[in-house]
Amino acid sequence: MFDPLNRIYELSGAKSRSITAENPTGEKGRGAMARIAEGDMTHPARELGMGWKVRPYVEIEAGEVYEIASISESGKITHMWMTAHMESVRSLILRIYWDDEKVPSVEVPLGDFFCNGWCERANISSAPISVNPAGGYNCYFPMPFRQGARITIENIGSEKRIFFYQIDYLLEAVSDKAAYFHASYRRENPVQYMVPYTIIDGIRGKGQYVGTYAAWQVNSNRWWGEGEVKFYLDHDAEFPTICGTGTEDYFGGAWNFEQPAGEYGSFSNLYQGLPQIIKPDGLYRANTRFGMYRFHIPDPIYFEEELRVTMQALGWTSENRFLPLQDDIATVAYWYQTEPHQAYRPLPDRNGLEVN
Repeated sequence: MFDPLNRIYELSGAKSRSITAENPTGEKGRGAMARIAEGDMTHPARELGMGWKVRPYVEIEAGEVYEIASISESGKITHMWMTAHMESVRSLILRIYWDDEKVPSVEVPLGDFFCNGWCERANISSAPISVNPAGGYNCYFPMPFRQGARITIENIGSEKRIFFYQIDYLLEAVSDKAAYFHASYRRENPVQYMVPYTIIDGIRGKGQYVGTYAAWQVNSNRWWGEGEVKFYLDHDAEFPTICGTGTEDYFGGAWNFEQPAGEYGSFSNLYQGLPQIIKPDGLYRANTRFGMYRFHIPDPIYFEEELRVTMQALGWTSENRFLPLQDDIATVAYWYQTEPHQAYRPLPDRNGLEVN
């Protein structure tokens, strides 16, 4: 059971550290030591000097991969805070590498990782992910590592971006039972006709699935969320072990999210939410878009050897018949597993990620 207060009173031998632009190495006693460039008479802290918010952010050039954190001991990331301009959150790619791995365990556009995939801000009030005014992205998924951790941000856009961040972590021994955190992004625009959308496949190893975020654009009339979410565990073939009853049911709602009648009802709680509903404006916004999340924190889905997760895009057509949809769907899968992991499907290119 996810209960951060359960053992907060216990003493520990862990050492608290934090990486920011002011202390990029996270070393003890090295925070707030950034210096103003000599002769810089435009800096806001020019009359105050070192220790007075000299370097609160970094600048990431177009095409640059910027390493924001590198840790070479055992420990656990406990909190990440990040923010950037909203229009850049699909063109900034977050990657996290554990120990000495060459391929990332986390590879997701920044906004989608924090349940904000549509480049329009949605506040989130869940247990592992919170987004607060005006674009403060917070992650509380615990992320243990044994030899080290490395975090990068790639700017695949055409303009330089400023980026703020803080990575809070502990230096401590890690239990043999600890699995590694993973997150992977998919997008199909449009979804193939009569082919279930794949949230994640190719997971090999032992672990537990802990969450899904979906950014869904509806390209047809009528209700769109009849599709089932299915979990294929450990060599399931044609049929899954776990099969839900509908899209809105999986994300914690019911009856088309319709409350009051004739209107979608938004909500955001610890483990489930429909925090974002973007409606057409009669001019340039042509489609209705939704952002939804479901975190399996009290109810992880465990697998011993492999996992595949799919979701049907299914709506209604005439004469009380189901309609397979061809919508624009992007998702993030969150899970823990033993290493090594399989390499992920390559991310879409800049045009394939862009929100149009």
